[in-house]
Amino acid sequence: MSPEPHDLAMVPIELGRLVLRDHSVSAPQYIYLREVDGNRSFPIIIGYPEAVEIQRVVTNAETERPMTHALMHDAITQLGAKLAYVDIVDVRQNTFYAKLVLHNEAGEEVAVLDGRPSDSIALALRAKCPLRVAESVLDTVRTDDAKDAMPPGEEEEPPAPDTKPEAPDF
Repeated sequence: MSPEPHDLAMVPIELGRLVLRDHSVSAPQYIYLREVDGNRSFPIIIGYPEAVEIQRVVTNAETERPMTHALMHDAITQLGAKLAYVDIVDVRQNTFYAKLVLHNEAGEEVAVLDGRPSDSIALALRAKCPLRVAESVLDTVRTDDAKDAMPPGEEEEPPAPDTKPEAPDF
């Protein structure tokens, strides 16, 4: 079981870069998260649908009907809560674990939900809420000087173009 966010020393982070490598659900996509007031960063491999959702939020792209992350965000707000923050609380065997912390209108914590970091980050960006990582996780996975280190043999891959995302085939 992952630790609760309030039991950990947390570091504010932000999305540094999104790399869409291929328009294929089987190709790994990457997000790079960086320390807000520091030089540490780290990559996370995510799925294509989550990468497209993150790109949608970053580019303010709209869809005709709500996609899953927009629906989840709308459900949270319609139930009288808000996503207060998202914490990446653990990493085990190269798998990251996240917590979504929900508050009510009075600012009181009403729920802490387990989530995959990719989904959780997509929701946090949509909700415009803070992202944080446990200091212990950052110490384990960080890259120095906020450099975006690609996995070996993948350095030649260009970053994703700054264009509107194509609609995924679902």
